[in-house]
Amino acid sequence: MSEHAAQITGLYQRHALAFDKARGKSLFERLWLERFRALLAPGATILDIGCGSGEPIARHFIEAGHAVTGIDASPALIGLCRERFPAQDWHVADMRGLALLGRRFGGLIAWDSFFHLTPEDQRGMFAVFTGHAAPGAALIFTSGPAEGEAIGNFEGEPLYHGSLGPDEYRMRLAASEFEVVAHVTEDPDCGGRTIWLAKLR
Repeated sequence: MSEHAAQITGLYQRHALAFDKARGKSLFERLWLERFRALLAPGATILDIGCGSGEPIARHFIEAGHAVTGIDASPALIGLCRERFPAQDWHVADMRGLALLGRRFGGLIAWDSFFHLTPEDQRGMFAVFTGHAAPGAALIFTSGPAEGEAIGNFEGEPLYHGSLGPDEYRMRLAASEFEVVAHVTEDPDCGGRTIWLAKLR
């Protein structure tokens, strides 16, 4: 499993254009993104962790008046972001070691990205979230429905997913001073995604 997890960046780099096409531009996440935005101060800055090609999620926030900083480990995907939204701030970076020194954001999102990390690497991400969160920041991310690891498929290659259990997510959020605002397991109105929405106390 760890071998497949280590191949995620290369997979997205090799298939960046295929991913961008497959992702599409329909915003089926809109309801959750608006719930997230409702927790933000007007014009709050947003950190998009695992931003992919910037569409449609980053575009949604930009068009709503938010400055977006996006990070992704794939240079090809960040290249698409820079072409599409040159006024925003894009970085090639591994989320696990993210350290944008002196910068904190009103909102943090890790949509369909955080769950490509191993459970152990996910545990380390809560310090990254806290380290980049301004007072009262909102956090939204997707996870698996239960503790475990699974292998999917993209462009004929294995695609790794990992997850902690819901009780551990709650514990780690609380330990990081985040209060859970909403949580749905395998939301049928959002493509079966398991979603966590929280706010820094």
